[in-house]
Amino acid sequence: MSTTGSYLIKGARVVGADAADLLVENGRITGVGSSLQASGATVLDADGLIALPGMVDLHTHLREPGREDAETVETGTRAAALGGFTAVHAMANSSPVADTAGVVEQVFALGQQAGWAEVRPVGAVTVGLAGERLAELGAMADSRARVRVFSDDGMCVSDPVLMRRALEYVKAFDGVIAQHAQEPRLTEGAQMNEGAVSAVLGMAGWPAVAEESIIARDVLLAQHVDSRLHVCHVSTAGSVEIIRWAKHRGIKVTAEVTPHHLWLTDELVRSYDPVFKVNPPLRTDEDVLALRAGLADGTIDVIGTDHAPHPSEAKECEWAQAAMGMTGLETALSVVQHTMIESGLIGWADFARITSAMPARIGRLAHQGQPLEAGSAANITLVDPAARWTVDPAAMATKGRNSPFAGRELPGRVVATFLNGHPTVLDGKLNTPFADGSAGQAAGQPQAQSREG
Repeated sequence: MSTTGSYLIKGARVVGADAADLLVENGRITGVGSSLQASGATVLDADGLIALPGMVDLHTHLREPGREDAETVETGTRAAALGGFTAVHAMANSSPVADTAGVVEQVFALGQQAGWAEVRPVGAVTVGLAGERLAELGAMADSRARVRVFSDDGMCVSDPVLMRRALEYVKAFDGVIAQHAQEPRLTEGAQMNEGAVSAVLGMAGWPAVAEESIIARDVLLAQHVDSRLHVCHVSTAGSVEIIRWAKHRGIKVTAEVTPHHLWLTDELVRSYDPVFKVNPPLRTDEDVLALRAGLADGTIDVIGTDHAPHPSEAKECEWAQAAMGMTGLETALSVVQHTMIESGLIGWADFARITSAMPARIGRLAHQGQPLEAGSAANITLVDPAARWTVDPAAMATKGRNSPFAGRELPGRVVATFLNGHPTVLDGKLNTPFADGSAGQAAGQPQAQSREG
């Protein structure tokens, strides 16, 4: 099948609604309608498939530079393409840390060279993630990578004065601080959620208040300086209530939830299997239901995978010594379909909002998350919602084998992914990346655009 030129996608249900044809030419959608014709175009039969805007992840760990044993930009973006993503934000906790213009430009260039998905580097808030002094925020924002999202993810910016200064600083270029909400003193030595299960297992607990207290402080700081705050991987019912309260007050706060926190609970820790060790920890059934409700009503804005691959030896060990984190790029769509769509909480239009339009808006990616209409950049995911598949970590593109969904049967399969009109995935398999390394921007589109939100 051709990998260049124009494509005519026939009979897809556009964002889960009525079936239509989509014509893709020169990186853009040039026609949407019935019985479209295009001489010389490669025709894709999309009967029974759903066409969605390409997914955008605000929270991905690609590990490169420095931890190529766990993941590389190449392997991570292959996983992203297979998962239906056309853009990912690479977190700063690489080695060296992405706290300078030079490192974020390196990550950005690696993404362009790989060509599987647009890679937007996330800049560190503080030098070395140490929480002591601000990193080169302005230089990273002005660099070729045009960084707009800054986070010390993996570490909390716990100093309130430093957090205030960061929020004030990023206002100058319409940036956002993405906070890892974890009060460090309240979580010293913590291994899992603090509750009934931790008491039975005798493990040091991670209380919900450690997350909620930081969120409460930071939404008030964001209100005080009138700046944008994004809360990473929300995991407790109390956090949802605080964010809901802040939004009712008009505070510029957005939030994300991971697919695994929408489904899995701390009951799984009884197995002592380190694949279930994650930061923030798996919580309770009550928390899971609150997270789903918050995502459905718009309190939580987006899905963030927190894709965190690790070498096998970092997980195949005693619980206390194991690394925290789970893979997520290749299972995200299916888990959200199971927990949110099949439960009746949201429809496919909402799915497009929380996985594409809103994360693109928060990250200021004007050419991602666009509606599937004539003139839009052709970032498209075709999904078979009726398909069922069993998760096999060994068959995944990511280097990480630490999927908490191993062996589970999941709904939904990504059939094709188009990045700026180029099919990176066809028939559910990797195709070819951009031959010229041009992944990351549709012709004629700016890299960033200021919007409220």
